[in-house]
Amino acid sequence: MSRKRPLRVAVTGLNATDNPAPGVGVIRALRHHPGFDGQIVGLAYDALDSGIYAPDLADNVFLMPYPSQGLDAYEARLRYVHETVGIDVLLPTLDSELPGIIALEPKLRALGIKTFLPTQQQLDLRSKVRLTSLRESAGLRVPETAVISDASQLATVHERVPYPFYVKGAYYGAQLARGLDEALAAFHKVVAQWGLPVVVQQRIDGEEYDVVAVGDGEGGLVGAVPMKKTLLTDKGKGWAGVAVRDPELLEVTRAFMHATKWRGPCEIEAIRDRDGHYQLLEVNPRFPAWVYMSATAGENLPYAAMQLAAGEVLDPLGPYRAGTMFVRISLDQYASIDTFAALADKGELLREQHATQSFGEHEGERRSLPLVGRPQDARSQGAAR
Repeated sequence: MSRKRPLRVAVTGLNATDNPAPGVGVIRALRHHPGFDGQIVGLAYDALDSGIYAPDLADNVFLMPYPSQGLDAYEARLRYVHETVGIDVLLPTLDSELPGIIALEPKLRALGIKTFLPTQQQLDLRSKVRLTSLRESAGLRVPETAVISDASQLATVHERVPYPFYVKGAYYGAQLARGLDEALAAFHKVVAQWGLPVVVQQRIDGEEYDVVAVGDGEGGLVGAVPMKKTLLTDKGKGWAGVAVRDPELLEVTRAFMHATKWRGPCEIEAIRDRDGHYQLLEVNPRFPAWVYMSATAGENLPYAAMQLAAGEVLDPLGPYRAGTMFVRISLDQYASIDTFAALADKGELLREQHATQSFGEHEGERRSLPLVGRPQDARSQGAAR
């Protein structure tokens, strides 16, 4: 498929703290590919997202309303961005964005904005609430799990899910509980931050592994890179890891793809128990923050997802190089306060030379639209992640 002009790819999730969003890794992977000659449109939820200020990442940046502010506000803002700089492909990287963007997919497609995402049904199939259903449909081992909506259920939940167990939010968050007091405290903390329902999952002792993968939407696996975590933060997030060659772990990934007909990127979290079996802990419906390692290991999965969304012929992937490592680092980003002020005030940072040209259905004067639902307080972003 030939292009009339370089692709303009919008990427969300530019937070890069000690619990980073995946957007920075996705952008680095796109720019890593020698065939990428496009423009990157960064979509951020906070003017202090550090990925905004990293050099050579996004050509233009726009602040977005949080998904919790509703589809109308989100759609209006995407339309504005599209009319201002143009979007050919949208690569969302945050769990909380997906239901809304999936619902908007027909409208986005009509605008010329393409995605490669799971259906809402597929999204529901891999949720923590329904994870145990994969035991039968995919033949996968899954830790004992219960879904509760009231703290009183914790008094007896240990009869189904033995202590110690994790108390998890439906989208984010996990607290280890060794007894009822800890379970109650964890329940209220998770509910206060993420709401109901709450998932209780048995803790499995063993080694933690993750797989970043892309499914073709027909039950096949486009590509996958498994990784063993070698260093964890105090939040349990991987700070270092190494790509491994493990046929059994790849078979777990293929079984998930076959059972769900998954479409698009995902991250499979598994643990190898003391008996040497893999148990499926979670399936995150987007790229992980460490996804750039897939590019450096030889399987550039973000670039593949972009190609699939754009309807291009997919470049051959892999094989990936086992032994490729990543070690996360912290860097200070420096910028002028005027840059921050302009972004916070106008909700956009236009770096690319021709950003003012209209890319709507009819070219012409750039429309001046208000920033619908722009966050007013940079400290209120947590729930969006």
